Amino acid sequence: MFDRAVAVADPMQSLAAALPPKPEGRVVVIGAGKASARMAEAVEAEWGPCEGLVITRYGYGRPCRGIEIVEAAHPVPDMAGVEATRRMLDLLGTVGEGDFVLALISGGGSALLCAPAAGITLDEKQALTQALLASGAPIGTINGIRKEISAVKGGRLAAAAYPARMLALLISDVPGDDPGDIASGPTVGHDGSAGRALAALDKWGVCPPASIKAFLEAGGDPVRPDDPRLARVENVIYAAPAQSLAAAAELARAQGYAVDILGDAIEGEAREVAAEHAALALKASGPRVILSGGELTVTRRGDGVGGPNAEYALALALALDGAPGIHAIACDTDGVDGAAEVAGAVIGPDTLSRAQAAGADPAQALAINDAHSFFYKIDRQVVPGPTLTNVNDFRAILIEG
Repeated sequence: MFDRAVAVADPMQSLAAALPPKPEGRVVVIGAGKASARMAEAVEAEWGPCEGLVITRYGYGRPCRGIEIVEAAHPVPDMAGVEATRRMLDLLGTVGEGDFVLALISGGGSALLCAPAAGITLDEKQALTQALLASGAPIGTINGIRKEISAVKGGRLAAAAYPARMLALLISDVPGDDPGDIASGPTVGHDGSAGRALAALDKWGVCPPASIKAFLEAGGDPVRPDDPRLARVENVIYAAPAQSLAAAAELARAQGYAVDILGDAIEGEAREVAAEHAALALKASGPRVILSGGELTVTRRGDGVGGPNAEYALALALALDGAPGIHAIACDTDGVDGAAEVAGAVIGPDTLSRAQAAGADPAQALAINDAHSFFYKIDRQVVPGPTLTNVNDFRAILIEG
């Protein structure tokens, strides 16, 4: 089911249907995100070689004939991403009213498309990003703050392309599929405020560097949704988590399972959501599959190696306590759970007995956020490598009949 969910979101399988005929005149392709290089590859498969620049995660590059692919760091940005973003802005500075810009945007673009606002350094933005990721704040809150301190997010990328016409094709990895939340909305105007960003930092206990605090206190530099520079921009979400869950559900039904889809936009603390889902599974009758998507969070309590999917799986195994006939998988569809090169993990009735045999303590691993190490010890990690797409978390609980 996980493989099927990833396959239907593969840009080589899904992007062509959303792509118009190649416009006459100058065409420039830009993009950012974990799926963006694969999206660029799919564009050139339809349009032939194109001029452009796309930024993706290290290891996620794809061969393109005309579009330049730059790899940079995720989830904490690095100088490669900053320099590539500056070059992208310079490229957009050369387009005119008769030109066409195709923007390819997917999850991961928040870190990869990185150009701090004036007066803010990369080191300061890196420090803030690390603190936010460890705070347990929802991804929407994190991206809202990122928008306020960026020279490219929150519609600023699209504004830089004015007066050219722009079509942005997006793969959603965010609960609710709001285009303004995908990669922090580089092609979508932002109606937030610097004041709200400061309040959110305070709420989640994050103390920003002095330059960022001063920039926000001065009001920032927003591009509003009604900004005339966005009048020639069209944003289209062509792939989303709901489609992947539906494909997985179809596969399960074909194998004789009833299917409950809890939703594609579930948020919350990974271990708490796992406890709720365990309760549902223990009450359910099989054969049945319980599917869900969304983006869970982890509040760092220890110094272990983990991510929201692995932590969910570990907490779920503990809550199920070896219940017979219940198996589950929790993976990020981009192949990376947290900062580790691991998509997630699988569990079953034997998870805790395997842990005992391997000398692994599941409760201690959960206490220090060390889920990846735990599943490595019991050989239950899911490591697909770069999937070249990103439609957020995929979770399936299978209850045997």
